[in-house]
Amino acid sequence: MFWKKLSHNEIKEIVFDALHKNANYRSQAVLGVPGTYLDSEQFYPDAPFLKDAPYMSVMVNNPNHIGCHTLSEESVLDIFEGTQKIEKELIKICAEQIFHGKENDADGYVAPGGTEANIQAMWVYRNYFMKEFGAKANEIALVYSQDSHYSMPKGGNILSLTSIILEVDEEDRSIKQEDLEAKITQARANGINYFIVVMNLSTTMFGSVDDIDRVASYFDSLGVEFKVHVDGAYGGFIYPFTNPESRFTFKNKYITSFTSDGHKMLQTPYGTGLFLIRKGYMDYVCTDEAQYIPGKDYTICGSRSGANAVSIWMILMTHGSAGWQYKMESLCDRTSRICSKLDELGVKYFRNPHINIITIKSDFVSKQLAEKYHLVADSYEFGAKWWKIVVMPHVKQGHIDSFLMDLEAERKAVAV
Repeated sequence: MFWKKLSHNEIKEIVFDALHKNANYRSQAVLGVPGTYLDSEQFYPDAPFLKDAPYMSVMVNNPNHIGCHTLSEESVLDIFEGTQKIEKELIKICAEQIFHGKENDADGYVAPGGTEANIQAMWVYRNYFMKEFGAKANEIALVYSQDSHYSMPKGGNILSLTSIILEVDEEDRSIKQEDLEAKITQARANGINYFIVVMNLSTTMFGSVDDIDRVASYFDSLGVEFKVHVDGAYGGFIYPFTNPESRFTFKNKYITSFTSDGHKMLQTPYGTGLFLIRKGYMDYVCTDEAQYIPGKDYTICGSRSGANAVSIWMILMTHGSAGWQYKMESLCDRTSRICSKLDELGVKYFRNPHINIITIKSDFVSKQLAEKYHLVADSYEFGAKWWKIVVMPHVKQGHIDSFLMDLEAERKAVAV
């Protein structure tokens, strides 16, 4: 895993060079495109700061990255080819250096978020089963744990897929093997023969990581048709850097696709989800009717901001792989120090050692204390059983110390 750290001037030069390769709405005769630069009454194109602000310059110029640019040169709309090539380089870095894929063996794009990226995977595999095996929608199931993100039931609803929701152990959040086997056996008896299996690379609430080899090898042993998608919306930009033994890579034969969000750990603007998939699968969602787009369209959203893709690339280049690993390891170190104090206080919690999330049992934190520090509950409708802390860059040591002192005082008061 290695990509070079670039200076601000190097990043600026590359981005502005890409913009110069794009068509310029202000100076060129661009008559046929139903788009333009951002409204100049609100977004001033001659603002002095823009000459040193590559991301803002891309946003103001407003390139459209519609389509999937990793498929072929034809998928690059030539009027935006400069910034679209930056997106192609971003996909290559993430697929090959972060998730250890083979060279030029992945497609992908920057989606409006992890929700779309997860549904994109479901869409691909549903169509794959239908086209290759003649499957009907009611023969295809979506399999995920009860801790999975709400994009799973949302995607199942949109695509008319049956959801099989697997129970997890209350303490270690692992998928229960007996529940997995019982529900898949019942599903097969009900005529379901194809499975889209979503494995979590850090759940949103707990930071738990599914045992991908155990679950996938079970499906493999049955001889059924299945595909595995990894929801790494949260963990995709931290876990590969904090766990050198990670099984969540393209080297794992069971994995076909990944979701990863830039707007979580990378601190990019919202709307910067990432979808990665092995070569040969995007064709199953080609929109042939998009004849006016060179290379057609393969995404759910269609038009999307080129600035979002550039923002992810810029941040990865700003840190370099070594710098990014140090930053993620530092967050995990701070998380571990909190856990040490919780252990000292006898507070019960869940935490994956490679993730910067701590989820504390509600019996050990009052609602008042949780609200004071804006902890997040697992359920606001049925009452909190858990409260979540996420050690992000904005969480200063002073905030942590203050919370721990208040928690210690609360625990002592309870003990009296």
